[in-house]
Amino acid sequence: MAKTSTTTQGLRTAIERSGYYPALVAEAVEAAVGGEPIRSYLVHQETTFDQNEVRRHVTVLVLTGTRFIVSHTDEQAADDTSPTPYATTSTESVKIGRISSVVLSRVVANPESYKPGTPPREVVLTIGWGAVSRIDLEPAACGDPNCEADHGYTGSSTADDLSLRVSEAGDGPETVAQTLAFAQSLSEATADTTR
Repeated sequence: MAKTSTTTQGLRTAIERSGYYPALVAEAVEAAVGGEPIRSYLVHQETTFDQNEVRRHVTVLVLTGTRFIVSHTDEQAADDTSPTPYATTSTESVKIGRISSVVLSRVVANPESYKPGTPPREVVLTIGWGAVSRIDLEPAACGDPNCEADHGYTGSSTADDLSLRVSEAGDGPETVAQTLAFAQSLSEATADTTR
């Protein structure tokens, strides 16, 4: 899909609809995208409760023809470094060829009566490109239950650069549908071996 004013306007509208410092978020995302055509995007706002404080966070994902762009914006209360509240925004640009995994987990109600096309009630989108890995280790063992030897450790390394959980109850059915569409676009882009 070529970058059109409709695609660009759709992204800007989604950022504005999130209501979370839209001018700041839009400027950061648009600077990272530059003049590249936008193929797909997703805007996800998350509100968390930290003791007596409410914290907001917005993640914007953009897929262009050659890159996957991630933008995070967080707000912070006044602290030792700033006498007034402030926001921090960051963007990361990843070449499509660097993406090593796109995992989409779907949660559906009443699976015994599931009909194709029924939207899931929740999805978790996990994307890995090698910037962050999680290592899970556990003591290794052999098949002998009486063995007391030290067999070292065994484990697994998992790419876990970005994980977003979106639910129909918390984010609305439109956001779930947008997440599914974005995941499909990103999966298709990573399957293209010419990049």
